[in-house]
Amino acid sequence: MMPKPHRFNIVGQLATLRRYARSLTRDPDDAEDLVHDALVKAYERQASFRTDGNIRAWLLSIMHNTHIDRLRVRGSDQRRHMAAAEVAEQWLPAVQDQSVRVKQIREAFFQLPDEQREALHLVVIEELSYQEAAEALGIPIGTLMSRISRARTRLRSLEDGEPKGMSRHLKLIGGTGNDQ
Repeated sequence: MMPKPHRFNIVGQLATLRRYARSLTRDPDDAEDLVHDALVKAYERQASFRTDGNIRAWLLSIMHNTHIDRLRVRGSDQRRHMAAAEVAEQWLPAVQDQSVRVKQIREAFFQLPDEQREALHLVVIEELSYQEAAEALGIPIGTLMSRISRARTRLRSLEDGEPKGMSRHLKLIGGTGNDQ
């Protein structure tokens, strides 16, 4: 007796989903993220799938809608960042040293990875609590705190004169042992 095939078998659709995701995003990493997000949504909504429906069309529809949602979020993020940049440029002109320093900090801020910049912006500039910022980003509070910590560390490295993206190194204290 052969087992009855499960009506919600998506394994056979993975190649199609990956191709479509690559077509939508034009980036292999973004495509994999999109496939993952779409499959999570499909799994969460599998009860809404009709037994007589076309699973391929259903999954592609979910993927398309997920992609559109991601584009909207990115557009919103870009508009928010541009608005923040415009406000930053409207400050009163400072003395030359301060002006150069503000420009360096602003450039370093905008070079942070998106996730770190978003978290830091919500907590520092928008003055949201960690809980509010985590909810706004849809992430656990621990993840938010980690992103903020990494962003601050990266910005501090600018203060220490370290190259961009370099982390602090341990310093040897006490010499080589031959100094006694």
